[in-house]
Amino acid sequence: MGFEQYHEPADELSAETRTLARMLTSLSEEADAINWYVQRMSVEPDEEAHAIMDDSLGEEFKHFSMELEFLLRKMPKWREIAQGVLFKSGNIVGHGETAESEAG
Repeated sequence: MGFEQYHEPADELSAETRTLARMLTSLSEEADAINWYVQRMSVEPDEEAHAIMDDSLGEEFKHFSMELEFLLRKMPKWREIAQGVLFKSGNIVGHGETAESEAG
C-alpha cells in the first residue's frame, strides 16, 4: 500500500525520514483545517456556531504549532532559518533572504 507523503520507496527510507514525512503531512492537514475554519467563520451568521468554530480553530492553531515545533527540533537548518524570520518586524522577505544566506 502506497502513501502520498512518500516520493521514494517507503522501505528504502529511514524510520526518521518516515516520521518526518508523517509530521509534514500532519502539518499540511492542520493548515488545511485552519483554512477551512477561517472560511466557514467568515460566512457563518449564527453566533453560537461561530463561537464553536472559533474554539475549534484554536485547537488547529495549537496542533499546527506543536507539529511545527517538533519539525524544527528535528531539522536544525529549518529552525535556524525560521528564527531569522519569525516574530520579527520589518521586511519578511529581507529577513528570509538573510536567514537563508547565513544558515549553516
